[in-house]
Amino acid sequence: MNNWPEGWSDEDGAPQQQRRYGRGSAGAQPERARVMRHVQRGDAPPGAPAAPPNSSVPRQPAHGPEDHAGAPSYENEQDPGAAYDSGYNTGQVYESRGGRRGPGADGDGQGPGGPGGPAGQRPPKPPVNWKRRIGFTALTLAVVLLVTSVATYFWADSKLKREVDLSHVIERPEAGKGTNYLIVGSDSREGMSEEQKKELHTGSAEGKRTDSMMILHVGDNGNTMVSLPRDSNVRVPSFRGTSGKMYPDTGREAKLTDTYSMDGAELLVRIVEFNTGLRIDHYAEIGFAGFANIVDAVGGVEMDLGKGFKDKYSGADFGPGKQTLDGQQALAFVRTRHAFTSDLDRTKNQQKFLSALAGQTATPTTVMNPFKLYPVMGAGLDSLIVDKDMSLWDLSSMFWAMKGVTGGDGKSMNMPISGSKGANLVWDETKKKQLVEQLKNDEKVTVTGN
Repeated sequence: MNNWPEGWSDEDGAPQQQRRYGRGSAGAQPERARVMRHVQRGDAPPGAPAAPPNSSVPRQPAHGPEDHAGAPSYENEQDPGAAYDSGYNTGQVYESRGGRRGPGADGDGQGPGGPGGPAGQRPPKPPVNWKRRIGFTALTLAVVLLVTSVATYFWADSKLKREVDLSHVIERPEAGKGTNYLIVGSDSREGMSEEQKKELHTGSAEGKRTDSMMILHVGDNGNTMVSLPRDSNVRVPSFRGTSGKMYPDTGREAKLTDTYSMDGAELLVRIVEFNTGLRIDHYAEIGFAGFANIVDAVGGVEMDLGKGFKDKYSGADFGPGKQTLDGQQALAFVRTRHAFTSDLDRTKNQQKFLSALAGQTATPTTVMNPFKLYPVMGAGLDSLIVDKDMSLWDLSSMFWAMKGVTGGDGKSMNMPISGSKGANLVWDETKKKQLVEQLKNDEKVTVTGN
């Protein structure tokens, strides 16, 4: 049995006018909006879907009597027999095309385009949080810098050649305040081809000797660099060789540069400590090839020479004035001694060159440029020999102290000389003792050298 009003029947026998409300018009043009009779919300007939519990659709006012024959009237809202309304009917029928859409057509009741705007307009983007962006960028850069620094540390640490064992040195002086480095430039030709030896004028002598020696004291009251002339006359004390064999003190004297070739770096440290009374904490040595490679890696070193000189043994050939020295020229410059009357002039040239090299290496254009910094570090570390206890921190401290001293922030001097013995230079014992005491106590050095 059909519970819906007869006028709403969808059967084929219903009048055409009644069917048109449910099936659409048969005319060519779409129908205009019509007002539909309100159906009183009441109990749902059996089998009909239940109305939503919180429906917000307003109840439409009652209309007049039905205009169509046979259709019931729904005017009485209190009629308990009124037909069921699900609550979804708003009482408005819209044109199918071309007509204006009614309220709520966009689903929000605000008209086309959403609230308060024409169709297609998007809401404005929120302003950029620059503070957050800058903070994120800074954090990213800090992480990259940290990772790069850690990677560089392990890379550099792996390149250090820790070959000198200072524990083999016997009868050592007591340690004083501050840190003392023995910095050695050797004439080692290890790893050099015959062509390189010829180009750098190094000769082909076997073994290696010390070509330059300096004691660098790093302390709280100023740093001091003391050059030890290679022709210094020293006494060879008892010592333990690298093989472990003990050699007694025979009272023998020798030229300082020759003692290295007797038994290596450990013996050289033993002789320096014995003849000065100053304890050496760390040892660093660089050969000919390494020195030249560092100069080339940094792009050459600019020097201002007061006068020119030549030396056929070292290959030096310099005129006066400003000039940039490459690796080959720099090695010839620091090795030249036959052009001077004393080895002391040679040590002064070495100090002058180290000042220029350190000043040019520790510049922002080198330190902040990885394409320049890494070749310089690689060239130096590949040929640098240090003691087993030397850390990168110790090496860095040595470099910056040397840069400061040679740059004028500290004291640079030769070991005081009192005369000569044969072809060897003799140290001034009185000034030497005073100098050593000041270094041990980390006092300001007042002693003057030659």
